[in-house]
Amino acid sequence: MTFSIGIVGAGQFSGQFATLFQAHPGVSDVYVTDLLPDRAEQLVAAQGLAGAFPSYQAMLESEDVDAVAIFTQRWTHGPLVLQGLNAGKHVYSAVPMAISTEEIAAIIDTVKATGLTYMMGETSEYNPATVHARNQIAEGAFGRLFYAEGDYVHDMDLGFYEAYQYSGGENWKATASYPPLLYPTHAIGGVLGAWQTHAVSVSAIGVVDDRGDGVFDQDISQFGNDFSNATALFEVAGGGSFRTNEFRRVGYPSHIRESRFRFFGTEASMEQLATFALWQDKQGVKDISELLEPKPTMAPDDPSLQHIAPELRAAFTSGSAPVHDRARLPREFDNLHNGHEGSHHFLVDDFVTAVNSRTLPSVNAWVAARYTLPGIIAHESARQGGVRLEIPDFGDAPQ
Repeated sequence: MTFSIGIVGAGQFSGQFATLFQAHPGVSDVYVTDLLPDRAEQLVAAQGLAGAFPSYQAMLESEDVDAVAIFTQRWTHGPLVLQGLNAGKHVYSAVPMAISTEEIAAIIDTVKATGLTYMMGETSEYNPATVHARNQIAEGAFGRLFYAEGDYVHDMDLGFYEAYQYSGGENWKATASYPPLLYPTHAIGGVLGAWQTHAVSVSAIGVVDDRGDGVFDQDISQFGNDFSNATALFEVAGGGSFRTNEFRRVGYPSHIRESRFRFFGTEASMEQLATFALWQDKQGVKDISELLEPKPTMAPDDPSLQHIAPELRAAFTSGSAPVHDRARLPREFDNLHNGHEGSHHFLVDDFVTAVNSRTLPSVNAWVAARYTLPGIIAHESARQGGVRLEIPDFGDAPQ
């Protein structure tokens, strides 16, 4: 059984996924559309895709397309997802799920009403540290887990200026000021993807930017945002807490590792930094760096990456780590590029398998809400000076 898919947005990220969707034996044809038609046509020509549509609406009206994969600007995802579902298409969406509680609620309601597959492609779901922590939690190795940390530390100077200029055009500074806590899933998803709980309240602090270059300037920002760094402390259901950092001005080598995690339990703990990771218990310390280290599958100077800032290329070239279970993947992926610490192969396979088997994917609408909504509420807390706010929850996915 196969289905066809339409890629929405032919930017720096989507081409890597177009390759994987096209190679997957569960997918028949791959189409593309972009607000800049030349980019869509270039992607079709470069990868031999089935064709391009002049608009998203035209793609949704076509009976040749069964599903859509949305790789557009991060604040556009909610409305585009709803359009896709209401048009009868299965939907894969890049992160975040949406930027408001109302959009998230509408997506969940629409998934319920239509019975269609929705998945958010959160890369931290398959971050090697998350995978290892999830396995250890399942085995009870931590004892009672009571605290965790998840950071997404990506300095604007390391590729983000170029990325926003590429996607934002002349008005790029207005969108480069996107609030850090509204892009929370690389940090929150890595914690909750292992812990299997959800956040119930939050207190957050934002740091007002002082670079003075027009980015994170409230008068220029499309979002009225002047926070470039933010920290949030969450309470979780069942007792315990976790902290996340979303940093865009930080002295840290984000080209080596953007997301990093720590987990603390009553019997053991695990800590990950930029270049190494440790497992610790009451007897001693074990270096688990090799277990979590993906091996590159593509050279950073590969021609297909020439339009991507050098500081961002590591996210597109990483292979799989020893902790990853590649046995479940199609053999067609064996020699294809991977990315974001080995997650891309697994995310594509999750979505294709869910659509073809009509089962829930890993990061379904209910899980996506738990990875996204805490950041939305945290941003509001930061805007209110750190006041503690309750986080709504939409519950577990229906079985």
